[in-house]
Amino acid sequence: MKIQNELNAMYAFVERSFDLVRRYITWEIVFVFYNIVNALTIGLIGTTIKNQEQRAEMILYLVIGALFWGFMSVIFEEVSNSITWERWEGTIEYTFMAPIRRITHLTGMCLFAILYGLARTAIVLVAVASFFDFSLQKANLIGALLVLAVASPAFIGLGLIAAVLPLLSPERGAQATHIIQGIILLVSGVYYDVSVLPAWLQPLAYLSPGTYALQAVRKAILDGAAITSLWPDLLALIGIGMILIPLGLFVFSTAEKYAMRTGKLKRNG
Repeated sequence: MKIQNELNAMYAFVERSFDLVRRYITWEIVFVFYNIVNALTIGLIGTTIKNQEQRAEMILYLVIGALFWGFMSVIFEEVSNSITWERWEGTIEYTFMAPIRRITHLTGMCLFAILYGLARTAIVLVAVASFFDFSLQKANLIGALLVLAVASPAFIGLGLIAAVLPLLSPERGAQATHIIQGIILLVSGVYYDVSVLPAWLQPLAYLSPGTYALQAVRKAILDGAAITSLWPDLLALIGIGMILIPLGLFVFSTAEKYAMRTGKLKRNG
């Protein structure tokens, strides 16, 4: 019965988050439209290549980066901004005082982030596929989906750590989460190979889960690589996720206790 109560509470957080999406549906339409235009704009860069075969490969290379980053950034944003949303809605104190486990609350938010990210990415994919003429005949789509599944926990862990910032600083925390997101975008090779980064930045690239995820998903789609060939990147993602999820929960729990002790939950910025 207790487990059922926790599952119901988890579902309630997912449902509440989708209710917020419906409440701000016009903004959601704007965000999705921007994601579609961004993916198309990035993909059109590949059309400047004269060689037809190389052009098709480059367009797909860039579109993969845009789609994958769109999915992972949604997961990161929804988890890291969950506290910001609570402040905006004026529910942060009620949520933190509710008689549920914090892990239930956070798991519900993470589950929503994954479902919402999949929905937005699917919409963008349909729009992009109707615009560009590229072939996925040799693509290992199952392998690509496996990469998305394995990479998600690592980005959730990053989001949990970043969510601490709005909790500790109502004035500047949300801005800091976007700085972290920008750094991940820069060093992960979303639109280029990480080898082109300055030497002093390249070590950061190999700390980012995005680097391994993009390498693996491009191997699966561009080269049709079998799942066995993706294992080095998948193992790296699993390892990063196993570190970041417990670390994120610990950091969030510690920050929550500090915020409640110092009265930061009451502040709205």
